[in-house]
Amino acid sequence: MYVQRDDTGRIVSVSLEENQDCREAVDSQAPELAQFCQLVVGENDTLAKSDLPMVRVLEDLIELLVSRGVIRFTDFPEEAQHKLLERLCLRERSHRLCLFGDEAEDIA
Repeated sequence: MYVQRDDTGRIVSVSLEENQDCREAVDSQAPELAQFCQLVVGENDTLAKSDLPMVRVLEDLIELLVSRGVIRFTDFPEEAQHKLLERLCLRERSHRLCLFGDEAEDIA
């Protein structure tokens, strides 16, 4: 593994091969390399965790724009239409299951 460091000596980039930026060889088991990898994974994990709520926002926005006639559903590429319909069906099915579950609690 080859690394690039900042002015403080912290690893800021890693490469499997030596290149223009990553010139310093580091053992793949080095603790500082593991720490850098955990930091990168943590940042990606945070970004990934925000993706699902953002998808819901975009779905709601698309639904709003279509319902107000700003755009037509058919304006989207066919592949996007299929994905949007699939998500809509999944959300409706999930909503019905929640409602059914709520009614079952009221009956008991």
